[in-house]
Amino acid sequence: MYRPLDPPSRILLGPGPSDCHPKTLLAQAIPVIGHMDPAFVAIMNEVAELLREVYGTQNKLTLPMSATGSAGMETVTVNLIEPGDNVIVCVNGLFGERWVDVATRAGANVTVVEAPWGEAIDPADVEAAIKQGSFKAVCLVYAETSTGVRQPLEDIAKIAHDHGALFVTDCVTAIGGIPIEADKVGIDAAYAGTQKCLSAPPGLAPVTFNQRALDIIMNRKTKVQSWYLDLTMIAQYWGGTKRAYHHTAPISNVFGLHQALGLIHEEGLENVFLRHATLGKALQKGLEAMGLKLLVKNPEHRLPNLTTFLIPEGIDDATVRSQLLSQYGIEIGGGLGSLSGKIWRIGLMGHSCRARNVIMVLGALETILTELGYKCDKGASLAAAQEVLAEK
Repeated sequence: MYRPLDPPSRILLGPGPSDCHPKTLLAQAIPVIGHMDPAFVAIMNEVAELLREVYGTQNKLTLPMSATGSAGMETVTVNLIEPGDNVIVCVNGLFGERWVDVATRAGANVTVVEAPWGEAIDPADVEAAIKQGSFKAVCLVYAETSTGVRQPLEDIAKIAHDHGALFVTDCVTAIGGIPIEADKVGIDAAYAGTQKCLSAPPGLAPVTFNQRALDIIMNRKTKVQSWYLDLTMIAQYWGGTKRAYHHTAPISNVFGLHQALGLIHEEGLENVFLRHATLGKALQKGLEAMGLKLLVKNPEHRLPNLTTFLIPEGIDDATVRSQLLSQYGIEIGGGLGSLSGKIWRIGLMGHSCRARNVIMVLGALETILTELGYKCDKGASLAAAQEVLAEK
């Protein structure tokens, strides 16, 4: 039976999606035009240029794949990796584990370098692994969505390059929230999603490849295993001198991404990064003042835009998240994998990264936890957050 859509209003403070700016939503209501229309081609060029800005790159091959962020992982993997290639995948969370699976399905011989969930990968471990053989790529998650770890990149990028390997990164939770600086760091290829700090709806996966990575793609010995994600063809649609049809692009999604990236451009990247850093710190200080323990012990490895903290003993995960949703309309995330039922994840990403949301979620969380018997200094969390906000 058909019934009109009437979803509830929510404040999205989970690990994604984040709230979309009203202007971004309106952009998706613009009438559709053809995907080969010269006017749409001009918009594609603008989107690519705006993506270069948030990636911190001049890479010619920078575009949004017509699929969600997980397809970004597939895209970089199946285009760069051929059966029998040796790759290193760094794993300190669920999405590193997923990358192992994706690379294995592409026929790679995968060497895993691990760190405990909640900690960063040690560059020394990567160096020890890469000395054991010849590797085509080192794959690393920059912002691990399952743990809230911000992984330092420079040392591992240098190790990869010193041993002739590509350096490939997952930037899904990073893009638009923290600096990536792909060219400066030496990232050869990266992928992201639109639904987090870019504050566009899910449905596109921005990717970028430098010339070194592009040369490898264009000189493969075998066909890319996925026709839909094959950049040897898609590059001709997004950047060829004569646009070659590959598939019908999700035109409305591209309109929305254009607007979302435009809002970031207007605010200024430095201001965007400062907003995320300041409000992330305010949230984390507020949680600590409530007596809650952050999962990531090293402050330098904490993401400002995705905070993870331990569920207090005796408190039920689902009960709290259910009450936040039903009583306050606030969505936060639970733990994944081995952290299921052990942590909560609060995202302050893109349009969701606002001071009012910090105060709102801290107040709501304190109220619910207190009602469930958790002991804390009432009002301390809000005071701690306000102190950080007053420093601006």
